[in-house]
Amino acid sequence: MAIPAEGQEPRMRLDNLTLARKEGWLRFVNTAARTPPEPLNRPQLEALRGAAFDDYNRQRREWHANLGPIKTPQLAALHEDLWDIVDSNAQDGDKPKGAVAIDAFPGLGKTTSVLDFAKKYHRREVAERGAETGEGHERWPVCRVGLTGNTGMVGFNRAMLAFFAHPGMSRGSAAQYSHRALDCVLTCETKLLIIDDLHFLRWRNTVGVEISNHFKYIANEFPVTLIFVGVGLAARGLFSEGSTYDDAVIAQTGRRTTKLEMQPFNVDSDAGRHEWRNLLLALEQRIVLAEKRPGMLADALSDYLFARSTGHIGSLMTLIIRGCHRAVRTGHEHLDRELLDQVKNDAASEKARQELQSAFDAGRLATKLGRAG
Repeated sequence: MAIPAEGQEPRMRLDNLTLARKEGWLRFVNTAARTPPEPLNRPQLEALRGAAFDDYNRQRREWHANLGPIKTPQLAALHEDLWDIVDSNAQDGDKPKGAVAIDAFPGLGKTTSVLDFAKKYHRREVAERGAETGEGHERWPVCRVGLTGNTGMVGFNRAMLAFFAHPGMSRGSAAQYSHRALDCVLTCETKLLIIDDLHFLRWRNTVGVEISNHFKYIANEFPVTLIFVGVGLAARGLFSEGSTYDDAVIAQTGRRTTKLEMQPFNVDSDAGRHEWRNLLLALEQRIVLAEKRPGMLADALSDYLFARSTGHIGSLMTLIIRGCHRAVRTGHEHLDRELLDQVKNDAASEKARQELQSAFDAGRLATKLGRAG
């Protein structure tokens, strides 16, 4: 494995496994916010030569690829709910902690929002309590585990041990892994356990019941708040009462779980249109293009961008980021419909695009304030 060069920026060492290991998580938490490249106008850009021009465009590529997160109303509301729940879970050890499930469609920013909250929580805990526990161990306020389609109890506990870099993660029984994981949580005073991609778990089979029982065990024995993140969790039975034994076992997890949702943007009211406009204005401020102008997104492209993204922030960010890269690469240096029509977006948004665009063209839908929708 290649070793990063001495003095290399921590951000440049982040990899696809960053959030699965405590060292990577710490880099994610402590890496400073990016500094945007200096905005240049067209003559200033054209005055750059050779390596200076290439370096400036490299800076812009990296900047545009990492425009988020944006503090949307959805993100702010989710954070308020999470602070309520997590802070109220500071009970004594004889009380089980209430869990949280973020259940929303893809492309609404649920994972991004949860990770942003967890970063703030980690920083707060370390600032208040120190980087080490009273016994001199490393303090890790947050642990994140991502599920796959075949995750069982052994795999889940091993993933927890891998996060903490526990030497006993390669050999042992499910019970031994579980006890080691509990030891890590207690030793490192972990308070938040994020379980991402919970929809990959097959609830209605033996593995699902075992994992559900294990979540109950964690809620009872581990001093942590569980935060589940997934798609269609209600439809998979996480919150439902069951009539069979297996259903009832699974429903116990739902009985202790608070469901939180994230909704797409809508333009059915002036309040919704106002939120959509504010989002586009925030994005405008972050874009670094030589011919960017006020209202480039919020005025000239408001309806178009809603039709292309269906109000899903993930789809919008994908379109804007790809558009910025094309604008830099081709020298177009601004975003307009002509350029964005050449940019491909996710399949779900492209499928719904025509119907929404027809509604805008016919006047049945509008993103501008004061217009009937």
